[in-house]
Amino acid sequence: MALASLAAAASLLPAAAARSRVSLARCRGMASSSSPSAAAGASAAARVGVVQMTSEAASSGVKFLCFPEVFSFIGSKDGESIKIAEPLDGPIMQRYCSLAKESSMWLSLGGFQEKGPDDSHQYNTHVLIDDSGEIRSSYRKIHLFDVDVPGNMVYKESRFTTAGDTVVAVDSPFGRLGLTVCYDLRFPELYQCLRFKHQAQVLLVPSAFTKVTGEAHWEILLRARAIETQCYVIAAAQAGKHNEKRESYGDSIIIDPWGTVIARLPDQLSTGFAVADIDLSKVEAVRTKMPISEHRKFDSVWKTSSL
Repeated sequence: MALASLAAAASLLPAAAARSRVSLARCRGMASSSSPSAAAGASAAARVGVVQMTSEAASSGVKFLCFPEVFSFIGSKDGESIKIAEPLDGPIMQRYCSLAKESSMWLSLGGFQEKGPDDSHQYNTHVLIDDSGEIRSSYRKIHLFDVDVPGNMVYKESRFTTAGDTVVAVDSPFGRLGLTVCYDLRFPELYQCLRFKHQAQVLLVPSAFTKVTGEAHWEILLRARAIETQCYVIAAAQAGKHNEKRESYGDSIIIDPWGTVIARLPDQLSTGFAVADIDLSKVEAVRTKMPISEHRKFDSVWKTSSL
């Protein structure tokens, strides 16, 4: 896909989206699989890149493109996103479906303003589109960001967003994908569920982490999720100052199942891309050598004592 192609796609979004700084991830060259076991047995590596630029695309050969949270719109006032929220069969998402089909490319749309259950609320929805232009799955963000960030500002996502209640994992040519969004990262039980109950191999963490929390915890939390689940983690991140009220940390990153950072940009706000090979055989190798799935007792009946 040429750089001009996604620039054209950006013009389909609200005007504010074209001004947003986004991060992208791509995968190449892995055969399709229809089940976790088939994907796990694949021996070919997939070239994955994390790209951070302003409304532009990766170079030709992209097969999997990952956008960060709130990729389509970041408002400057509370509640603005409610006005532009659409159902998943609305014009914005349908244009992305067309883009995926025309480009023969999977899209991970990391945080879409989906029309909510009433006129005062939306869903923060991670949408996965396959290379035929079909919505393969969607995940509504479960953990909403209601936080008074030290030295920063107060966020109250639940004022305008309704939380989801369903864990989502889906098969893809790039492995079994676990879908999450941003603040979910602080809740390891979700990732444990994706790994041990839903057999995820690759965890997607599209985000718009604040600058303060990103500096303190972004890489640490991502590496922890990779280590404890023995999954690859691909985290596409918003970067830079969006308006007077909002600034995102950036630092798009790819981590392997051993917890090693295998790709990132030179600095968290830089424009460009970094690539790494994702090989699902490494997932199985790590899990075989460190068989935590056989040793874990979380689902067992625990004896408790009270004082």
